[in-house]
Amino acid sequence: MELSWPMKLRIAAAAAVGALLIYGAGWHLAGTPDRIGDMAYGRAGPLVVLGFLAGLIGYFVSWPYGREIGILAAPSGLAIVAFSSGSMADLIRQNPTAAQRQELVASLRFEPLFWLIVVAAGFAGVLLAQRVRPGRKPKESEPDSSPARHLNAIVALGGSAVIAQFCIKICAQDIKMSDNGLGSVTAQPAAAQIAFAVLVSFGVAAFVFKRFLDVSYLWPALSAALVTAFGMHSYARNVQYLAQAWPAAFFGDAVASVLPVQMVAFGALGSVAGYWMAIRYVYWRKHEMN
Repeated sequence: MELSWPMKLRIAAAAAVGALLIYGAGWHLAGTPDRIGDMAYGRAGPLVVLGFLAGLIGYFVSWPYGREIGILAAPSGLAIVAFSSGSMADLIRQNPTAAQRQELVASLRFEPLFWLIVVAAGFAGVLLAQRVRPGRKPKESEPDSSPARHLNAIVALGGSAVIAQFCIKICAQDIKMSDNGLGSVTAQPAAAQIAFAVLVSFGVAAFVFKRFLDVSYLWPALSAALVTAFGMHSYARNVQYLAQAWPAAFFGDAVASVLPVQMVAFGALGSVAGYWMAIRYVYWRKHEMN
């Protein structure tokens, strides 16, 4: 079941809206490419508003499938920001001592929450637009507030973090060198490599938990905060050794080389893609194999 050209154009239009608003209009609000997160905290309001507008407009340009496609607008805009925001190695070069690096990674642990708020604002824009002009009515299902459903959500949140970490370690690889203290270290991957790794990793997580627990892409997307926290903790644990033994571009864990904005933007896009791939897979099993 291939996507039709009209559907592809709707997706491209929603992504373009996010790029124009969040990157085009919001780039100067977020700060310099080498430390986008720090600057963003003090200017959160405008970026959240732009995320909301991206979702709102993205809904209408992708109508009548605005609910399904409009949610891509905000993370698509953030993805362009992520490509233009330097790298984790750039930040570490600006913080050469172990103490400075400890302070840096401590600040980065909570930065994904800000970017998740921008993504959530985009989703809120979609929900508002849906009230103004309802689009294609999805198949209704009975709301499930059972303990099992809540347990599935918790399992999906934690399990997605585990799967994403594992896959990122495999996919986000650059030069790898052996090390007596850590076993091995890996160099800073390129932005395109990180984008691929994070998209695939969260896509796999969302596919697995939609397929087997029937949960939303929301939980894999939210797990991006946990994955970043793990990466920063891993780096902080070995920061003294890394500062003394290796240049700034080397990490004991590939997860630590991913900036929070990269983790959230590509993680959200991958989660949505994996969710719909699981739905398409079930459809294929049901109709194509019979």
